[in-house]
Amino acid sequence: MEALRAVTEIDGAELVRRARAGDGAAWEDIVQAFTRRIFNLAYRFTSNAEAAEDLTQDVFIRVYRSLDQYDASQGDLANWLMRLARNLIIDDYRHRQRNPQNSMADAVDDHEFHLRAVGSSAQREMERKELAAQVQLGIDKLPEDLRTCVILRDIEELTYAEIVDVLRIPEGTVKSRINRGRIELAKILRRMRVVTI
Repeated sequence: MEALRAVTEIDGAELVRRARAGDGAAWEDIVQAFTRRIFNLAYRFTSNAEAAEDLTQDVFIRVYRSLDQYDASQGDLANWLMRLARNLIIDDYRHRQRNPQNSMADAVDDHEFHLRAVGSSAQREMERKELAAQVQLGIDKLPEDLRTCVILRDIEELTYAEIVDVLRIPEGTVKSRINRGRIELAKILRRMRVVTI
């Protein structure tokens, strides 16, 4: 979070300008600031740490190649970069849905990007990890269209307008899919006995 705060305090356009000029430190600042967010988004769609790492790397390759397209007047660096990331990750997700492979979900807890709760007991940490894994399994069971909208709204916290922009579907469809996705996820989690309400 410190790296992200540092990048937002520094002018994103200046960082991009320096990175385009070959300043490795500026590029490293950008990568460090956004790696965790991009990895977490990729993991939500892949349920696989190795695939999420690969996607994160692909996103940064695309970002680096696209630095000359960044226009600070169109928005800040974080919004531009995350929009590129979302589009690439969603494209990959759609491709995997059309071409399914053996994609057994692995434990994100073993991954270096995993955030640890500060000051929690070992028991609470174990319970939190188990709950996170169960919720991810529930999300994985959602139909693709509902899953995508729920992840973008409830995990990535995009606005409806941003989701419309990313998915290129009407706002009413976005709202409907989010609502249906939440209802379906609640049913799935009840069947899995993750929630009892």
